[in-house]
Amino acid sequence: MRTTYRILAFIICGLVMLQAASHAWASAGIAQYLAQGGTIDFASEGPPPFPEALGLMIHAMNGMYAIPVVALLLLVVAFLAKIPGGVMRAVIVLVLVALQVTLGILGHELTALAFLHGVNALALFGTALWAGMRAGRTDRQVPASRSSVGVA
Repeated sequence: MRTTYRILAFIICGLVMLQAASHAWASAGIAQYLAQGGTIDFASEGPPPFPEALGLMIHAMNGMYAIPVVALLLLVVAFLAKIPGGVMRAVIVLVLVALQVTLGILGHELTALAFLHGVNALALFGTALWAGMRAGRTDRQVPASRSSVGVA
């Protein structure tokens, strides 16, 4: 279970990296499209006017579905893995994911929240990395011969 916990934590890290990459790709595509004289009309139907818009779809689906599901799985596995502090770290990851989704949704209306969405993404990545790294440590006892060295 410890390995499953680690893998899930690192998957969250990878999915957060995918979030950043897909959004950067879409942002670059939007900038290039507008620089070439294109216009964006949200009322129009049909395919997006530039292929990089796929990055926005990846960002939305990954952030609304994939990451929350993996974060929930991490919490379930945390209870089974019995890693010291593992449940606490999984709860923090899940809370940061919930906050991330909320900031992402509300950031469309209040752009300052979109800024916090980016900051929270870094906190989520760091916390998931911390969870995965801590789960890899084992509680090894210091050998008896080394523990008595220098003790009179």
